[in-house]
Amino acid sequence: MRKFLLSLAFVLALSLCGCASRGPIGKIAFSSDRDGNAEIYLMNPDGTGLARITHEPASNTSPAWSPDGERIAYIRDNDEIFVMQADGTGAVNLTNSSAIDAAPTWSPDGARIAFSSDREGDLEIFVMNADGTGLANLTNHPAAEGLPSWSPNGEHIAFVSDRDGNLEIYVMYVAGGGVVRLTSDEADEIGPAWSADGTRIAFASNRDGDYEIFVINVDGTGLAGFTDN
Repeated sequence: MRKFLLSLAFVLALSLCGCASRGPIGKIAFSSDRDGNAEIYLMNPDGTGLARITHEPASNTSPAWSPDGERIAYIRDNDEIFVMQADGTGAVNLTNSSAIDAAPTWSPDGARIAFSSDREGDLEIFVMNADGTGLANLTNHPAAEGLPSWSPNGEHIAFVSDRDGNLEIYVMYVAGGGVVRLTSDEADEIGPAWSADGTRIAFASNRDGDYEIFVINVDGTGLAGFTDN
């Protein structure tokens, strides 16, 4: 559990340093503390048109665009998931929990949001409707599960779990079940991200000593490294 929490903290720390999400309208959303507090900003892909859209005493990080480009899910104070309009108005707390809720990812149709939460004692993958209703635990496993990523066709969710002893990439159906382990290594694999056609998954792994970017087919074949730095 401690190892998984450290990796999750690493990913969340990246958001504080400016983890970006490019929306379908062409704007890039990112988090920055350039004004003294972690807030959500928008900019054009060429870096122009910078605009701050949150103005809170709390930290606001990990922005994730809805598929239609009209809303942004994000994390406030590192433990609650909010959704706001693309201009920063109308912020709504979707989770309202004393637990840690993090890593929101939208379904391709924008109707649901998957996320990580420890509200039932350990980290699990949950899904809820985009208005916060219909909460469901998808993993229900004593291991720690986190960092979900929705497939482009909306049928699967990739995630990270330590259920086999170290952090590996898994895929399951969006209703839960049908869990398949894609990676098999003594290293830690984190941060799964689907290709646009849904045939491959990119992830970070320290299997070569430092964290590097790898790509694997969704059936677990064709592993290839893409960075060496």
